[in-house]
Amino acid sequence: MGDLLTLVEARLRSAFGAPDARAAVTFLGVDRIEVLRYRDGDLLRYATLGMSARPMNEPLATVADPVRGPRAELLLSVRAGVAETDKVLRPLAVLGASPQVEGVVVGPGNSLDVGEPLWPGAPFSAVLVAEGGGLVEDLTLDALDPVRFLPLLPMTHTEAAWKRVQGAAALQERWLSHGTDLRDPLRGAVALD
Repeated sequence: MGDLLTLVEARLRSAFGAPDARAAVTFLGVDRIEVLRYRDGDLLRYATLGMSARPMNEPLATVADPVRGPRAELLLSVRAGVAETDKVLRPLAVLGASPQVEGVVVGPGNSLDVGEPLWPGAPFSAVLVAEGGGLVEDLTLDALDPVRFLPLLPMTHTEAAWKRVQGAAALQERWLSHGTDLRDPLRGAVALD
């Protein structure tokens, strides 16, 4: 799968340029997950690399298909210089490993929670997985499902609870209607009255 990850990294390079930092995390029994950091003006963009090495399979599947199934990498964009967001590397790697560790299929509308702040002082431990294709185009592969690059939108505890009741689309609409800056690493919860 080294060739696949080379293609994935090339797609990220074509969208963001060369990464200015990278870190790797290895979990017992799981493929290595790297997190790459890109500077884009006043934004930092973090991307997983390695999640797409294996297809995601439904948790109730009796046999995991080693070839067919959805593939994805995760993207997080935050404003630079506001918080210690580089501490997000391990939580992002944990989220990138979740399909192998927990047998989940990560897709748009999903909530993912690491159970602790994404970085020191962050009001978020959870993220909403958004629709891909905007920042980085899907990577089409011969005989394999395409690799999707899925943006992560940090959610406060209150927003995550509201999303569970109202749904992902309703939360995104609430953010949009209130002009919420989802790239602000220290923002508060949107009004949910």
